[in-house]
Amino acid sequence: MQSVKLAGIAATVLLAAGIVAVVRSAGRQQQKDISTHQPASMKDFKKPDQAQLQKQLSPEQFAVTQQCGTEPPFRNAYWDNHKPGIYVDVVSGEPLFSSLDKFDSGTGWPSFTRPVASTDIVEKKDTALGMVRTEVRSKQADSHLGHVFNDGPGSNGLRYCINSASLRFIPVEKMQAEGYGAYLDPFVKAGLITASAGSATSAKASAATTRETAILAGGCFWGMEEILRKIPGVIETSVGYSGGKGAKPTYQQVCTGRTGHAEAIQIVFDPATLSYEQLLGYFFRMHDPTTLNQQHNDVGTQYRSAIFYTSDEQKQTAERYCVPTSLCC
Repeated sequence: MQSVKLAGIAATVLLAAGIVAVVRSAGRQQQKDISTHQPASMKDFKKPDQAQLQKQLSPEQFAVTQQCGTEPPFRNAYWDNHKPGIYVDVVSGEPLFSSLDKFDSGTGWPSFTRPVASTDIVEKKDTALGMVRTEVRSKQADSHLGHVFNDGPGSNGLRYCINSASLRFIPVEKMQAEGYGAYLDPFVKAGLITASAGSATSAKASAATTRETAILAGGCFWGMEEILRKIPGVIETSVGYSGGKGAKPTYQQVCTGRTGHAEAIQIVFDPATLSYEQLLGYFFRMHDPTTLNQQHNDVGTQYRSAIFYTSDEQKQTAERYCVPTSLCC
């Protein structure tokens, strides 16, 4: 095993054969905006337990989706978002609403006239707050989304009043690459994207020659993934454990510190858009490699800083990158 010294800690550089996925599938098929699955795998989706969700979601997202909370109006991510695209469940990645059905209701929350086609929104009677309302929840992850009212502007007269914290927005130009190509047709008909552009995006995302894989560890993998997957050039991300002994360790086993695993992110990226060295630049800026087995309040060997290289070129780049940053000794 080779090591790159990072000011008091060793960032392990290993020839990694892969990463053990724990919640998300290995594809990106898929605000803290993390969804654990993509539409193609909805039938296999298994909701994470509450402990995992508390790590995966921001406090507000957890309170809204798991405890039926309500975010403040006019102070949320999507109430005034006018970009074309779809909104998916922040927990499961299940497609929920389209920007084509979004309207300004004046309430300060994202409002829609209907869900996307083929989506089953679960409705429940809500008698909280001294009134009778209809709560809406996602089918796959049972996330609390908001409420539906009979005062909408569409032909069905409905207004789906939804919390931004329950959603992740996927711009139309990224829908194909993130596994939501089946929902592009209405945007093509609306003239917001061409069919050929969607095909080109799909071809680019699926061509092996435009992909490279990196595996990085730098603290809680959910927090890291939130930042990494938004970087231009990143195609897919998945979280898991790497660098330890034993196959398919559980979260509880890793937390004991006896398996030797680190929480890690597998990143598939387009090297024509994002070089490995540039990716490492983001990596070192997004966490503190000088804190031994700790990132912020997360303490344990699983939160160590590590680079698991997948090729000799990556190893050389990682070692070369550390020298000018004065992090090596």
